[in-house]
Amino acid sequence: MNTTDWLPDGFTIKRTATNDTHLSVAVAGSGPVLVLLHGWPQTSRAWARVMPALARTHTVVVPDLRGTGDSDRPADGYAKTNQADDIRGVLHALNLTGPVAVTGHDIGSMIALAWAASHPEDISHLVLVDALLPGLGLEEAMNVAEGGMWHFGFFMTPDIPEMLLDGHELEFVTDTFTAMSNPGTFSEADLAAYAQAYTGRERLRAGFAHYRTLLDDGHDNRTLLARRKLSMPVLAVGTTHSGTSLAEFLAPHADNVQGAVAPTGHFVAEEDPDWFLTALTDFLS
Repeated sequence: MNTTDWLPDGFTIKRTATNDTHLSVAVAGSGPVLVLLHGWPQTSRAWARVMPALARTHTVVVPDLRGTGDSDRPADGYAKTNQADDIRGVLHALNLTGPVAVTGHDIGSMIALAWAASHPEDISHLVLVDALLPGLGLEEAMNVAEGGMWHFGFFMTPDIPEMLLDGHELEFVTDTFTAMSNPGTFSEADLAAYAQAYTGRERLRAGFAHYRTLLDDGHDNRTLLARRKLSMPVLAVGTTHSGTSLAEFLAPHADNVQGAVAPTGHFVAEEDPDWFLTALTDFLS
């Protein structure tokens, strides 16, 4: 399978050395820098439906996160503050200077938050899309003893998830994406591509590595945000499933939080690209 057949016209892939690893990064456009960080179990393909429009007004930088897609799959380094350093190194390698706007979805939001909290001078605008954030509500949401989400603890368990999902990647992706999105969002080709990106125990292991740092990530966030609030404007995007909870969790930790609720399930930029583009461009302008 061609892993770049999704790439919009005008974008090029740059394999970039950064922070003792290599990331695959799609780049196009000119103007202010906008970084897009995908979630799990996805790749940079997650932004394909909005990348062309954004590249008309911005220099758009879209990496495969450490351990995903065509990026390297190191054994460690998945702490969100360290992955923020991955992205900082990418910008340096591309000779792009800040401050920059960063948009994250799901796991990508966790990295974006860690970046903004640890290096606020880097970030002009912070956009977080439908995510639970370590240290800011995630731990309560994953407490299964009180009805919380079971999958976090499962994914955090060493070795077991990749053993059980090995050979069932397409079934897992199909069931998960279908349950969390509006009907018709993902084609069979989309689902096959995402499943392929996580097929086999090594790719699964690297994907689950994003979850296996979450408790430490929460400690890092609480420590950083106790020192100083987020000073840049923040847009917190919820969905018909999550409502305004993301903005509510962020409000005590930021000077300027705007909340919005997308008319979608979890995959906002893919389910309703027009809504996402309007919300993002209005915020950035």
